[in-house]
Amino acid sequence: MILKTLVVDAKELERRTGWVIKPEGACKGEECVPLPTMIGTSQVDARLLAERLSMPLLHDEVHDVWCLGPEAGGRVLSSAVLPDIVLPDLEGNPFALRELRGQKVLLVAWASW
Repeated sequence: MILKTLVVDAKELERRTGWVIKPEGACKGEECVPLPTMIGTSQVDARLLAERLSMPLLHDEVHDVWCLGPEAGGRVLSSAVLPDIVLPDLEGNPFALRELRGQKVLLVAWASW
């Protein structure tokens, strides 16, 4: 979910993620996660939502937008920085992705399962 501010409209949150803001907290199906209520408002703090629902929250400083990712069951990325990866090239020689730093890269991964 791309955000221009850290204030999320509850109806938009529900439409885009399935999480409904109720008096008991953020709910999806039978699961409810307690949130402090914002009485008289239909808005939620994205930082608190990300923390309570284990959703990644990343900030793009260049464009000044935020990305609120899906709930991750406790497995959340700590950053959007790619770790150092070295893979064999077509001739079998080691190739480090860091050599492409500053260029746009499309990384395609595939698994048979």
